[in-house]
Amino acid sequence: MYDTTMYALGAKRSAIRALFDYGQEQAAKVGKENVFDFSIGNPSIPAPNCVQDEIVRLAREEAPAAIHGYTPAPGDPVVRQGVADYMNQTFQANVTGNNFYMTCGASASLAIILRALIAENEDEIIVNAPFFPEYRVFIQNAGGRLVMVPPDTEQFQLSMTGLAEAITSHTKAVIINTPNNPSGSVYSADTLMKLGELLRCKSAEFGHPIFLISDEPYREVIYDGLPVLYVPEFYKNTVICYSYSKSLSLPGERVGYILVPNEVDGSREIFTAVCGSGRSMGFVCAPHLFQKVILACQGKTANIGIYDSNRKLIYHGLTDIGFQCVYPSGAFYLFVKAPDGDANQFMENAKKLNILIVPGDEFGCPGYCRISYCVDPDMIRRSLPVFKQLYELYSHV
Repeated sequence: MYDTTMYALGAKRSAIRALFDYGQEQAAKVGKENVFDFSIGNPSIPAPNCVQDEIVRLAREEAPAAIHGYTPAPGDPVVRQGVADYMNQTFQANVTGNNFYMTCGASASLAIILRALIAENEDEIIVNAPFFPEYRVFIQNAGGRLVMVPPDTEQFQLSMTGLAEAITSHTKAVIINTPNNPSGSVYSADTLMKLGELLRCKSAEFGHPIFLISDEPYREVIYDGLPVLYVPEFYKNTVICYSYSKSLSLPGERVGYILVPNEVDGSREIFTAVCGSGRSMGFVCAPHLFQKVILACQGKTANIGIYDSNRKLIYHGLTDIGFQCVYPSGAFYLFVKAPDGDANQFMENAKKLNILIVPGDEFGCPGYCRISYCVDPDMIRRSLPVFKQLYELYSHV
């Protein structure tokens, strides 16, 4: 009657979504001001002015049948070339519009590239904990096998030893996510150099390219003057999956891209497979209006400084109370260590105080909880005395 795997996915919400829905229900009972919802990574600051300006201009000046009509399946050629021009100016990327496939955001990008790359049931995709939980769904749906590298809970960089042990002859690709969801860590140039060298050595050892999938929805959400790095510079067999959801505060508009640089082994064949993968799943012709909008906003971001202020407020607020937190250099998440090591019970204790935080178990990192600080700063300030109550529950630990 139906596919039982798909039924199971539909019947069980992700922990993040379940907690977010609980927060909405609880707010209706006790008042929104009494619920401290840090569950979901939903950008809280307005899109930059260029977004509204371009929407208005397009609505006034473009023919409706054109702006709301189909584009070619990989995207509007003018938009694709415009994105390429920006990447060349910013990173000296040496790409053209033909290297880009416009998508409905980073999730669609990941689903498409994984389906394009995975050819056999034995193909393995390595993920580095902590990682976005939906990677499991995307890999399973593409017919691959997820292999998890345990987290480096000292530095929250990549574990080269763990990666080296995880790579086998069946490894098709490694996924990285920097700035990282959920830890907020940013992988350094040194980390990426070591990763590139490891993947080159392992590709030579096994006689086939091991691809690197760089998942970059938080690329510009970075602090402390750290540079925004171009991952293909460190390893040529890199495919980028990007979304404008976070940089432009457009999570509901679902627009992003896949970039397959020419330097990637078999780049044109892989790009063609990307086109076929998108077709097979119905992911063709990303929203035309917002393709045009992002073209007008290349290089612009929402006011990331607000997230930076929130980061400092909550990091220092919680560490002053006594919590151990991973110092975040990017994204808008704080990873907090459960005082007794039990993240699920920590979440339940927090829920009793109407604080909503996500256990790290689904991210592959038990013992930690994720706090999403893309929220009203006043909520952070009001939550700190309640966090202190939560900490006092563990005063005996």
